[in-house]
Amino acid sequence: MDLILWRHAEAEDGTPDAGRKLTDKGQKQAKQMADWLKSRLPQNTRILVSPATRTQQTAAALGMEFETVKEVGLSTNAVSLLAKAGWPDAHGAVLIVGHQPTLGQVAAFLLSGEERDWSIKKGAVWWISNRVRQEEMQTVLRCVLAPDML
Repeated sequence: MDLILWRHAEAEDGTPDAGRKLTDKGQKQAKQMADWLKSRLPQNTRILVSPATRTQQTAAALGMEFETVKEVGLSTNAVSLLAKAGWPDAHGAVLIVGHQPTLGQVAAFLLSGEERDWSIKKGAVWWISNRVRQEEMQTVLRCVLAPDML
């Protein structure tokens, strides 16, 4: 299974938190990362997106169909997000467009075994896979990419 964590791009300050929109810079970040992802996402990638405006706008830059799910939203936790994604047993790829600190906690848990507050930059992608080698499940970090690296 491939699990791709995509943090929403830069958003305006303000309230309500769920209604914050992307800034001009954020729109540019979302488009750059979407262009990079489009040519690399496996066919039939399932895309799960938080209901928050900034994540909806980030995901929309892909120009692909996605599901809006509360389990990826502002008040979720790493366990709920992983369950919704079907980690590690789902087939194919799942792209999550979500928020900090949950995405960082998911990355930390999968890569270190502990749910810690790792930082994922705005607009960045962390691509994690699992595989079986010599009858043992392995978690593999395939890519970490921030928009300013494109």
